[in-house]
Amino acid sequence: MDSNHTADQFKDDFDLDGDLLREECGVFGIFRQNDAAALAALGLHALQHRGQEAAGIVSFDGKQFNAERRIGLVGDHFTKQSTIDRLKGHAAIGHVRYSTTGGSVLRNVQPLFADLATGGFAVCHNGNFTNGISLREELIADGSIFQSTSDSEVILHLLSKSRKRLFTDRFVEAIRRLEGAYSLIAMTNKKLVGVRDPLGIRPLVLGKLNDAYVLASETVAFDIIGAKFIRDIENGEVVVITEDGIESIFPFPRQPARPCIFEYIYFSRPDSILDGRSVYQVRKQMGRELAIELPVEADVVIPIPDSGVPAALGYSEQSGIPFELGIIRNHYVGRTFIEPTQQIRALGVKLKHNANKAVIEGKRVVLLDDSIVRGTTSVKLVEMMYEAGATEVHMRIASPPIKFPDFYGIDTPEQDDLLAATMSLEEMEKKIGVTSLAFISVDGIYRSVGYDGRNNAQPQFTDHCFTGDYPTPLTDQGQKEPSKQLSLLAEVG
Repeated sequence: MDSNHTADQFKDDFDLDGDLLREECGVFGIFRQNDAAALAALGLHALQHRGQEAAGIVSFDGKQFNAERRIGLVGDHFTKQSTIDRLKGHAAIGHVRYSTTGGSVLRNVQPLFADLATGGFAVCHNGNFTNGISLREELIADGSIFQSTSDSEVILHLLSKSRKRLFTDRFVEAIRRLEGAYSLIAMTNKKLVGVRDPLGIRPLVLGKLNDAYVLASETVAFDIIGAKFIRDIENGEVVVITEDGIESIFPFPRQPARPCIFEYIYFSRPDSILDGRSVYQVRKQMGRELAIELPVEADVVIPIPDSGVPAALGYSEQSGIPFELGIIRNHYVGRTFIEPTQQIRALGVKLKHNANKAVIEGKRVVLLDDSIVRGTTSVKLVEMMYEAGATEVHMRIASPPIKFPDFYGIDTPEQDDLLAATMSLEEMEKKIGVTSLAFISVDGIYRSVGYDGRNNAQPQFTDHCFTGDYPTPLTDQGQKEPSKQLSLLAEVG
């Protein structure tokens, strides 16, 4: 690295994914089905977009628990018959992970497992406990010895310290201590358990394959194994699946759900169904709302692939401006593809995206993306449009400006690094280099999912990144730096 380049500048210049929002995890569980681990591997493959750094599966074969955890993609490890053969059993849970800080280490890969007084227990977690640091410090002071830096491990210690006799009572007592956003899947020698946080911020769905119940972060995990979608797990619901069937428990005071709006904007696969809505259709409607709210005279609508495609289609249909694939994405570029010399850093986004000059040259372009975080990628893509001969570039964003950091399992930068938190619209336009820049309104997002707008008295979604309206206590906020608060999944020094 050249001496004039800081580590942060290096990340901005070379890390092709450094300007994206990241969702931490995807979870999957199946109970009472032969080849449970093989089906779990397929389900995790469908959820790979939710985490690409590590994957793990724990199975139970009637006598013992079997575990395989790996750094890397599901397909790198869990398509090998030798690996699946070691995961015998009729029940399995699995996890894919993206860590928000630091490097991946094997001891943090989930599912986590422990032998407790009630027997073996495995758990995997999507989300973030906003009191995870406080709970961890309390448990360590009381004698607990942690084996990982995962916030999920607090569940194991809370369970182990419970004096309740029955497992379900112990489990409910433990989760009542948790704050923040989470969907959990847990497994004992007799049960598969699924939990969604009291506000339903993180998603969890229930399906069935023959006589086997299945739990997953998204419905696409059911599609790949041929399971039938039954319903969304309700906010604050605990489902307990045994040989006798399924039981629902509601251990929290009932309140209106507030799922994360970013599941519709960015995180979920477009072919998933969330709360009865097609993610793909919602994203197209966001594009239509953009065209209604923010029209512009232009010749072509171009999406930033891949997540900007549905919204660009909607914008095109509503505005009548032709849709074209003006940016072609190379899907085969890794993060450290070749030695990152200064020359390679200068190429930047071109390693991953290339302009389709034939549909850009001499055109007024509407460039459509799902969000702007730091803005570094946007700058380079706009430059690419002009280099390909665009006469004007009008950027339209299918989410409101991101002004506040997340504490619920999304990897957002600290507030000072969020472009919209530090600049006016005019300043952002100038920095990115566009003819015009505009974002969909918060009400426009709500209209896209079927509401008249945001009800300020009772908002229907968790939308704090736009509004600053955090729906849960942030117990740990201020105790640690925000980047550390976001996840305890990273290795600590």
